[in-house]
Amino acid sequence: MAMPIEEIAESMYKLVAEAQGKKKLKAMDLTKSMIELYGDEVDKKACKQAVRMLIDSERCVYTYFGGSYVELPHKEGAAPPTD
Repeated sequence: MAMPIEEIAESMYKLVAEAQGKKKLKAMDLTKSMIELYGDEVDKKACKQAVRMLIDSERCVYTYFGGSYVELPHKEGAAPPTD
């Protein structure tokens, strides 16, 4: 039974949020974590779609520091607070 893409994306988002400021995660790191966590319920294609969903919805962004990483969007210092 395949796991819904939305659930995979939510699990990935939680991993990114927990790692924020501690470690930078690549898309492949997220894929490997999901396969390790859920086993046969997920595959690489579903994980790729989940990453795309997070990026398209702007819940996460790609950053580049010698490699591409998936992170939470950064707030600029001069940006007004959003509630």
